[in-house]
Amino acid sequence: MLRVRCLRGGSRGAEAAHLIGAMLGRSVTGWVQKTFQSTSSAAAAQQHAAEEEPVTEPVQQECPVCSYNEWDPLEEVIVGRAENAHVPPFTVEVKANTYEKYWPFYQKHGGQSFPADHLKKAVDEIEEMCNILRHEGVVVKRPEPIDWSVEYKTPDFTSTGMYAAMPRDILMVVGNEIIEAPMAWRARFFEYRAYRPLIKEYFRKGAKWTTPPKPTMADDLYDQDYPIRTVEDRHMLAAQGKFVTTEHEPCFDAADFIRAGTDLFVQRSQVTNYMGIEWMRRHLAPDYKVHIISFKDPNPMHIDATFNIIGPGLVLSNPDRPCRQIDMFKKAGWTVVKPPTPLIPDDHPLWMSSKWLSMNVLMLDEKRVMVDANEDTIHKMFENLGIKTIKVNIRNANSLGGGFHCWTTDVRRRGILESYFH
Repeated sequence: MLRVRCLRGGSRGAEAAHLIGAMLGRSVTGWVQKTFQSTSSAAAAQQHAAEEEPVTEPVQQECPVCSYNEWDPLEEVIVGRAENAHVPPFTVEVKANTYEKYWPFYQKHGGQSFPADHLKKAVDEIEEMCNILRHEGVVVKRPEPIDWSVEYKTPDFTSTGMYAAMPRDILMVVGNEIIEAPMAWRARFFEYRAYRPLIKEYFRKGAKWTTPPKPTMADDLYDQDYPIRTVEDRHMLAAQGKFVTTEHEPCFDAADFIRAGTDLFVQRSQVTNYMGIEWMRRHLAPDYKVHIISFKDPNPMHIDATFNIIGPGLVLSNPDRPCRQIDMFKKAGWTVVKPPTPLIPDDHPLWMSSKWLSMNVLMLDEKRVMVDANEDTIHKMFENLGIKTIKVNIRNANSLGGGFHCWTTDVRRRGILESYFH
């Protein structure tokens, strides 16, 4: 495995901003001086005094946003909110991403709050998770609480909202840049509003802020006749490369990407199309390479419970959803670890995900991992890898569609840009 240090720092954007600001300040000063040369002698005296004052550049500050991979020491993180979470309306894109056993739940509760008792437990679990992260030395930021029950209408559709529980779905940090994903669910159209105060704060302190083209989410973005009835249908359609999202316009969820320094890996899924992937490829070039990989997965949506990179040349690969390109990782010298079968009971509701949230872990650094307190077998797996487990129970929060990686977006990790894939 080749590791190459690249001469690039996370505060490059901040340094450029300070330089431009200083140059602009000097230009404006000169313009003002020329404009008022013909004024009174008192004004001229004031101008002369101003000319003698040295022009100083602002003191440079380290950019608060900088993350190149999934495992460098974590310093700051955004953790989602379960408060006010609502069940999305049962539209074609939601149906394609959920399992048949839960369709009656969506048909009954779409547009309404998730069950109150369950939601309260999820809120408490995430609060405890935040406390543990702080105890481990991580700065924790949260999105704004929003009323997701409000119905909204665009020229193309009408919907209610969903939640701001999974920042990994909507926000991706690449170096010192925050990218807002153009997600594909209509119920998530305005989800970015919960994160805007945080992103503006980071932007003011030097971070780059990018928003790709916002999809209209018109009917043409979806295969309105997407023929799913059984798991067999899903397998067949996925094998044929058919998804509920079309190539009408770019869309992607940030959680379909996983980062490893100069290389990012992405899957075409029910919520990420090739146009969205190509937009990211062009946007990040030439500093980063975007590789498309695929899996034997009947319902591809978000890569981090299927293929989770947890260290330099170290990846968890779901044995139920084998990667079709796994040989290229092995040839690059990577260690591929197959996590054990999840222990979550069959009767626990997982309205938006599978049991494989057990491998949806958050690395605090190369030797510490936040992991489900109930998954004893995966604890042992990490111990055998020499990684300390930070055990946290978010079983009720899992029901809303995510594990530790989903519930977070890492804002700052202490590290540099390197290449781990050659």
